[in-house]
Amino acid sequence: MLKRPAGRIAMLRNRIILVVVSIALIVLLFMLPKVVVKNDEQPVTTESGVNTPADPHGAAPVTLQQAIARLRAGHTTSGSGEKSAIFADSLADLYWEAGKFDSAAWYANEAATFFNTMESWIKAGDSYYQAYTFALDQLKQDELAEKARQYFAQVLKKNPGNLEVKTKMAMTYLSSGNPMQGITMLREVLNEDPKNESALFNLGMLSIQSGQYDRAIERLKELTAINPGHVQAQLLLGVAYVNKGEKKLAREQFEKVKQLDTDPAVQATADSYLKDLK
Repeated sequence: MLKRPAGRIAMLRNRIILVVVSIALIVLLFMLPKVVVKNDEQPVTTESGVNTPADPHGAAPVTLQQAIARLRAGHTTSGSGEKSAIFADSLADLYWEAGKFDSAAWYANEAATFFNTMESWIKAGDSYYQAYTFALDQLKQDELAEKARQYFAQVLKKNPGNLEVKTKMAMTYLSSGNPMQGITMLREVLNEDPKNESALFNLGMLSIQSGQYDRAIERLKELTAINPGHVQAQLLLGVAYVNKGEKKLAREQFEKVKQLDTDPAVQATADSYLKDLK
């Protein structure tokens, strides 16, 4: 199986963490299992409890914390039924806004259990997916991914053409014992929509993660041709060039990223790479 030096992995991980707020999906590059792929993303080998609602465990605007506290109090005294579900749905929105996706998922699940509608399934699935994206513990990742898949499966059963949901569901398989199922789903999305940005980005990311840099560059160049303003793809393309040893192209790529996004975290990440490329 292809492996990168530990130092390089650590270096890339630290830099990507700098932009997690701006481009969170790139974190998946380092959360997913090592999957060696060949012949267009076909893996051949791999390495190998959802939280109850809690008080906000990080900085959030005081007004948002106060709103959450008020709704939690109302939810506690609302009993069961529609009123409780309405409180839960609103709490899911506020926790999402606060970036507490595990708590958002818990409340979205409660609301979806009562309302049982397509909209509520998507909301719950998205909340579990976001929580999965940021989870660091493997057991927690697995639990959150399974809950997201359950809701996404309900959506796709009613609406098989929802490619956004299908792409997210595919990504939940990639940290499981069956990553091939996820890769197959991503390829199915591209078969239906060859210009699907999410599928191209995720397949490019997976190709980098598995050391398939030529394939990653192909996918990401295709995506950036479709959407030149896709900062995540532009940055990841630079990472692919770095790993392939294409210093000139990597330098040009990170300069382009700096022009595209003035966010300080993005600027710092690009500058960090550029410093090493001098």
